[in-house]
Amino acid sequence: MQIKQKQDTMVVGRCNADYQACSKKLREKLEEEDTISELPDPLICQILYHLPTKEAVKTSALSTRWRNLWLCVHSLDLASRDFPNFNAFVSVSDSLFDYNRVSCIYRVKLSLEEHDDKGCVVVASFLKSWIDSAVKHKIKHVHVRCPPEFYYEMPSSLYRCETLVSLELYKMNMVNAEFVSLPRLETMALEDCWYPNESTFERLVSCCPVLEELKIDIAWNDTKVFKVRSRSLKRLALVRLSPFKFGSVSGVVVDAPLLCSLSINDHVSESFRVNSLRSSAELDVSLFFGLRGFDEESVSSRRNSIQSFLSGVSSVREMKICPRTFKIIYEYSKSEPLPRFDCVSRLCVTLCVSNLEWLSSFLESCPNLKSLILDWNGYSKKMRMDKMSEISFESVPRCLLSSLEFVDIKSTILGYATELEVVRYLLESSTILKKLTLRLHYHAIQDDFVKKLGEIQRRSLACQVVFTGLENTVANMSSLSLTGFSNN
Repeated sequence: MQIKQKQDTMVVGRCNADYQACSKKLREKLEEEDTISELPDPLICQILYHLPTKEAVKTSALSTRWRNLWLCVHSLDLASRDFPNFNAFVSVSDSLFDYNRVSCIYRVKLSLEEHDDKGCVVVASFLKSWIDSAVKHKIKHVHVRCPPEFYYEMPSSLYRCETLVSLELYKMNMVNAEFVSLPRLETMALEDCWYPNESTFERLVSCCPVLEELKIDIAWNDTKVFKVRSRSLKRLALVRLSPFKFGSVSGVVVDAPLLCSLSINDHVSESFRVNSLRSSAELDVSLFFGLRGFDEESVSSRRNSIQSFLSGVSSVREMKICPRTFKIIYEYSKSEPLPRFDCVSRLCVTLCVSNLEWLSSFLESCPNLKSLILDWNGYSKKMRMDKMSEISFESVPRCLLSSLEFVDIKSTILGYATELEVVRYLLESSTILKKLTLRLHYHAIQDDFVKKLGEIQRRSLACQVVFTGLENTVANMSSLSLTGFSNN
């Protein structure tokens, strides 16, 4: 008890020093008209709740009445970097997480910076007692961020927290979960955490009956299978990247029938199986199937994995595809037929210029597409190549004839012949197109690109071509006919 009082006295002493450093004007204002101190303690604590903890601690120097009010605040935001030394951080944290405190702790955010080995041992020993105390005091929101070099062990009491609503952990060593009970957990974010086995992660997710949002950033050297099984999950974002090539990396399995948003940024997993998701889901995919090369032979080695993934996501409503994933699908289609994406109404695809001709073939698999957002990269050199100026599209997919209404080309149009051919194909082939949005570079205007656009026969008489950007440049060119065009 004497040690505890001494620690509190040290904290108050430091806060007194901070108070003395306050501006004279502020100090006089507090002395002349101290209306805040007239408020009841619960209301003052509610005000302190919205301050960073380091600022709330400083109020202990205002008066005798304020000395211990900061200890009753329901929100704790502690970063070791905000304290003059590590011992001060531990002292204040230990006071706030006092196991005998009366008030509840609703929100905890702990940011632990780098320390020497001795400091790490101290943190490891105190972290468990702090979290255990928070669980006892009905914690709702926990956010713990550990230094990159150390994996602190997650206190097992968090696996059995009946009040926890949100959980965010960075660089934590997840202890073996033999029993998990998180009946109120709705959101969870796990970044670079380490799991002793595959069942720990699976059990952690599946034993959260109301979990709706999950974000996972898998550690670069973790090669385990990650199984996301949830009857309540609605939003999933998964990241799995590594600067190194491993011999074999197990994949990911998703089984979440209510899932309506799936974001994948996985360059490592050799397989990614989606067993179930909602039919109206949104998909944002950057998936390499563990490949480093994207030629036909390399892609063929992952044929079964690619087929399984495409079939699993064929019911999505919106789809966003990165260039390399589009390239993989293109190479896969040379030997295997693509599934039909009958539900896709909005497609956002970024592709390499060399894959532009295959766009029409891919659109054959999206018969009910209404909105197309198109972008291409690596165009500056390839667009100037003679063979690219001879680009042609083999077919007119069904969606261009019956459903496509909006096209937005995100790439800046420089005025190359290839760009003109893409626009020509869309205008001449789309029967019910309502709006085509273009972004013009000033070179395109100087090269009479707009004039050439005006000469294209549009299949849809209701189609409006809209220019985004360069408003003044286009408007001031009196020699340019803008009939049939509009400028946003």
